[in-house]
Amino acid sequence: MKSARRQTRLGMVQGIEREGVERYLGLPYAAPPIGHLRWREPQPAESWRGTFDASQFPNRCLQASAPDVLHDRATPGEMSEDCLYLNIYTPAGEGAGRPVMFWIHGGAFILGSANSYDGTMLARDHDVVVVALNYRLGIFGFQNIAGLAEVYRGSGNRGLQDQVAALRWVHDNIADYGGDTNNVTIFGESAGGTSVLTMHAIPSARGLFHRSICFSGTDVNVGPIDGIAPLHEHFELEGDDLLAAALDASANELLEIQQKIGGPASPQVDGVVVTETATQALLACGAVGPPLIAGCNKDEGTMFSSYNEEAGIDAAMVESMLPMFSAWVNADHPGDYETWVKTALPDVAAGKQMERWWYDVFRAAALRNAAAAHEGGAGGWVFNFNVPTDNPLGVAHGSEIVFTFNAFADDQATGLFTHDKSVTNGELARLWSSMMVQFARTGNPNGPDLPEWPQYGDDAACLIFDDAPHVVQDPDGAEVRAAYGM
Repeated sequence: MKSARRQTRLGMVQGIEREGVERYLGLPYAAPPIGHLRWREPQPAESWRGTFDASQFPNRCLQASAPDVLHDRATPGEMSEDCLYLNIYTPAGEGAGRPVMFWIHGGAFILGSANSYDGTMLARDHDVVVVALNYRLGIFGFQNIAGLAEVYRGSGNRGLQDQVAALRWVHDNIADYGGDTNNVTIFGESAGGTSVLTMHAIPSARGLFHRSICFSGTDVNVGPIDGIAPLHEHFELEGDDLLAAALDASANELLEIQQKIGGPASPQVDGVVVTETATQALLACGAVGPPLIAGCNKDEGTMFSSYNEEAGIDAAMVESMLPMFSAWVNADHPGDYETWVKTALPDVAAGKQMERWWYDVFRAAALRNAAAAHEGGAGGWVFNFNVPTDNPLGVAHGSEIVFTFNAFADDQATGLFTHDKSVTNGELARLWSSMMVQFARTGNPNGPDLPEWPQYGDDAACLIFDDAPHVVQDPDGAEVRAAYGM
């Protein structure tokens, strides 16, 4: 590796170059959200003097430990509330007007980091600029305390506002790194995929991105969630006294409160940051809105059910969760999905049923929003990712990530895929990443030497991406789509 330097509108930046790609790590896109800025809207970052050292990974946003099944490899960077930074990967040397691919990491809005994702191969092999950001997680990013003071309106979606702030930074600065301000694709997986869908429903994000790719995302369709009650229960204070105590509390004390609350953090349709559902927004945007690719993996639920026992979730508890899953799958008519489950899966064990429920949560969101993007006129495409793997979990949640970043090209494919298929998987990864980049470059995933991929229209065409990618008409079937509310 060697150093890389760029003169930017914000000053000189020094990063590192590896394999023909310049890395600029830890660039601040907003002020540290600490002290009186805790739970506040992201504020502009301070400018720097001299040369900014962008050669080291930044802080990861504060988070609790992940379940063992989610551990992959060590992620660089310390954990801190001071975490509003992004990483840029851009081809070395002269160049301008490259498509920008803006990655939003997953982790149920309580885990994860941009530092886990290497954009080198995408930038090197496809001549694009890759940006990945850290955003506030858990109690720091999704705690609705709007009732405590006017400045906390929208506090239940601060993590999403961080993402918008990073997009605005990209809009203002990415040309200095060879990117095209007017060609930005947001893409993300799991919570990142949910963020991608929700960005369509955030008025302040409009015009900051031009295409969108959702891997295994869900719909945000819940209203404001009370975040004051857990703080009141912990501190046994109210009003200004409660606010003062919460602002004065250590970050670790807040993490303890988060652990008591349990479950993932949840973005909300609060009427302040998020004003409607993604489906409503995609229909309203019409043909001028961002086109969308959306889909999920064949075995989405296996990763989640694999740690049910560790979490103390037994069969009775699983069965009690069906109404919650039904509301996730079909918010308008959850009873339709619950009836379908009881009719179609009567003899399936509770744990296996739950795996199907998880699949349907992601699948329904993909179908619903791609259909809306198609109907609105911007364009919508659907996939099912089915590349075989030797992993006991199958083609599990997150399986497509190493293909998206083409980690096989640099022998970095780890986690859900084994190396004994690296040649075949390497070829498929080049194809898959090429399709994603083609979409980022043109707004359409079709192109020379790529599989034909029709839009998700009346025939419900779906790309099955396996070891022989092909298109199937309506693989879900009318009965399932009806259970989804479509």
